[in-house]
Amino acid sequence: MRFRTIIATVLLTLGVLAVPSPALAAGEPTDPNIEYVGRWSSTYVPQWAGAYLRVGFTGTTVALRQRNTIDFWYSIDGGAYRKATNVSGTVNLTPTPLAAGRHTLLVSYRIVAGSYTGDAIFQGLTLGAGQSTYKLAKPAKGVEFVGDSITAGYTATNMALSAYPWIIGENLGTQHTQIALSGACLRELTAAQSTRGIRCYGLENRYTRMSFNDNAPEWNFNRYQPAVVIVNIGTNDTGHGVNSTDFRTGYTNLLRIVRERNPYARILALRIFKGSWAAETRQSVLDRQAAGDTRVSYVDTTGWWDGATMSGDGTHPNDHGHQVLATKLQPFVATALAG
Repeated sequence: MRFRTIIATVLLTLGVLAVPSPALAAGEPTDPNIEYVGRWSSTYVPQWAGAYLRVGFTGTTVALRQRNTIDFWYSIDGGAYRKATNVSGTVNLTPTPLAAGRHTLLVSYRIVAGSYTGDAIFQGLTLGAGQSTYKLAKPAKGVEFVGDSITAGYTATNMALSAYPWIIGENLGTQHTQIALSGACLRELTAAQSTRGIRCYGLENRYTRMSFNDNAPEWNFNRYQPAVVIVNIGTNDTGHGVNSTDFRTGYTNLLRIVRERNPYARILALRIFKGSWAAETRQSVLDRQAAGDTRVSYVDTTGWWDGATMSGDGTHPNDHGHQVLATKLQPFVATALAG
C-alpha cells in the first residue's frame, strides 16, 4: 500500500495521473458555458467599453447576481436591450417567466470610469430547479474597435451598445469589443504637457493593458485575436495641444503596437470623423506600409459627418449618428473580414 501511495505521488508530480476536477455549478462565474467577450479580469470584472458575457440556459427563469450597486444592460433571446439601473444582489431578469425551452442571455456592464463608480463584479447566475446552461456557438472571427468617447458610445442611449462598433459587430455576426474610453487621447499627456492643464490617458501607452487604469497589468493577447482592428483616435489630442509631428509619431507607434499584439489582423485606421489629423493619420499608415505591413489601410471618412443632424453637441454621435456611421463603415469592415 505504501508503495502504491509513493507511485501515485510521483505520477501526480509529473502530471501523468489525472485527478477528476469537481463539477462546476451551472451559472457560476467559472461555468465554462459562459463566454466572456473582450477584456475581463480574473475576478470577472469587465474592462474598457463594450465587454460582455453571453450564455445559453434552459428553463423559464434567470437572475444575475451582483455584489453592490451597478448599471447593466441585458438581452434575452436576442430581444431589445433592457437597462437595469442601480441594482445589486440577485437581480431577476425574468419577472415574467419565459416559455419552457432553450434561451440565450447577453449582459454588458456600464464601464466604471470617470465619476461613475459602480461595482461591476459578475458573481454568477441563478437558475430555477432543474435548469442548466449551455454553450452558444462562437463566431469564427472577431472585430476590435479602438478609440475614445465616440467609439465608447458616450451620450448614446445605451452607451457602448448603441455605438457604431456594437452595431457593426452585431450586424456582421462577429465577436466585437471596444477598447475605448471617454476623454482618451492618442498621446499620453500630463497636466503640465496639456494646454488644457489636465492629464489625458493615451491609448498609445494603454492599449496593451487590461484596463485604462494606471499600473493596470498587461493584457494577455492570447485570450483572443481579432481578425480586424479598427482605430479611430485623435479628437481629444486637438484640444490638448498636441502638434502634428508628435501626433504622427504617436499614431505610427500605435499602429506598430497593434500589429505586434495582433500579428494576423487587418488594421483599419480611420480619418477621425470631424477631419482633424487626416494627413498625419494617412501618413502613419504609409509609414507602416513602407515598413512592410501590408495589412494596414487608411479609411477616408470625408463626408460621413454632419454635426447638425448626427450629434447633440457637435462632436459625439447621437443614436441616429451612430447608425449612419455604422452604415458607412460596415462595408469596409466586412471586406476586411472577408480578406
